[in-house]
Amino acid sequence: MKKVQVKVEKSELASAPRSEGERSEPERSGAEASSARPAEPPTAEATIPNPEVSARSRRRRFSAEYKRSIIKEADSCAPGDVAALLRREGLYSSHLTTWRRQRESGEIAGLQPRKRGKKPVPKSPLADEVQRLTRENQRLQGRLRQAEIIIDVQKKLCDVLGLTVPPIEQNEDDE
Repeated sequence: MKKVQVKVEKSELASAPRSEGERSEPERSGAEASSARPAEPPTAEATIPNPEVSARSRRRRFSAEYKRSIIKEADSCAPGDVAALLRREGLYSSHLTTWRRQRESGEIAGLQPRKRGKKPVPKSPLADEVQRLTRENQRLQGRLRQAEIIIDVQKKLCDVLGLTVPPIEQNEDDE
């Protein structure tokens, strides 16, 4: 392929009519290229933001003191100044609505940050005792099974050897 170079004089470019939506660039308009400022090389630390994004976003928490101060400041603002306040603080109008509703309903705890999620079930005072007794019951049942197995083996051994087993004495409580 052959490259074709076309030489165009600056006077031809300057006289070319421009449409209204067209941008004027120094190369096309015939303006001096030296009149445009050369871009300064940006410093690596100042202009490049950290591309790392945290794995989990963190929910913002506002203290009761902060909520009260923002509500007080918003109440003293003119209507146009409230938007500027919200932009400055990075808040939404729904924050103000919620906080005002909490203030009006008298929820003092409503302005305190609350922990999200399932609330813990209050533990019964007897729960520890029940667990301890259950463990002890299981342990004793295991020992009872072991003792019954030993007694059965002794009975079979006596039968094989032809020994007589003395009768087991019954307590008065067992009858």
